[in-house]
Amino acid sequence: MLRRLPKIKVASKTRIVFFLVVFVFMLTGLSGCVLLKDKGEVNEKTNFNENTPFPVEQNTKKPPLSVAVYYLKITDQDEYLVREVHKLPDNKNILEAALQELVTGKPLTPGAYKVLPPQTKILGVTIKDGLATVNFSRQVLAANVGSKGEALGIQSIVNTLTEFSEIQRVSFLVEGKLDDRTRDWLGHVGLYEQPFERDLAWVFEPSIWVTHPVENQVIGVPLLIKGSARVFEGTVVCRLLDAKGKVLAKGCTTATMGAPGRGDFEIRLSFEPSLSGNGRVEVFWESPKDGSEQGKVVIPVRWSK
Repeated sequence: MLRRLPKIKVASKTRIVFFLVVFVFMLTGLSGCVLLKDKGEVNEKTNFNENTPFPVEQNTKKPPLSVAVYYLKITDQDEYLVREVHKLPDNKNILEAALQELVTGKPLTPGAYKVLPPQTKILGVTIKDGLATVNFSRQVLAANVGSKGEALGIQSIVNTLTEFSEIQRVSFLVEGKLDDRTRDWLGHVGLYEQPFERDLAWVFEPSIWVTHPVENQVIGVPLLIKGSARVFEGTVVCRLLDAKGKVLAKGCTTATMGAPGRGDFEIRLSFEPSLSGNGRVEVFWESPKDGSEQGKVVIPVRWSK
């Protein structure tokens, strides 16, 4: 005769299965907590999580560009242009950025000022066959300066753009047009004879600037030095010094024009670097009264043997 199993044993089996299932879930949850805890510790140390983008290396940021801009200046004796070198972010619209510096930038030279109204917007710059065409917003027409200031105001824009080697001439548009009101911009001068070309005749400050070498450039032998000068008899003195101030090379040259005119100069200095090192280039003119060094420009440079 078959005997039935006691119900209590069936209940015991069920209970055992139940506890086994619960135990497995507990183990799974515990391991998950450990993993999450470990993951959290890693995140805390690195300050990362799954939604944090991979960090960009700090040294991949482009260094600023040195850009020459021209402002106006008025003294008791005259009104003229000054050339300044400003540091601007390196971006694809560097031409527009240079022009924007004429609108909203801060002149560094005491007494220098901006001719373009602060509300002026640069709508675009196009270049074709050496001709740059600047498209201004209509606010540019509100510029209000004297007759000489009008000519210098235009030249400040032209000289700023022609600092870039691909530009030789400059024309202007307002809101994409050259209507009668635009042609009469700045009244006495107007835009009837555009395009305009580079003209440094009224750039009185600084007396000397150097276009080659540039700051921290690795120089070669012979050392080429180029620039612009408005100095007595056009005589410019150039020298190369090492980090301790020892003169490695020195020479003088004459600009293509002497003061009150402005001319270009160029000279090559031979030197023999015994070791790789660094130093500076100094360019100046000497006072005919006492021989003191005037208008000195200092450019840090490097060289290798």
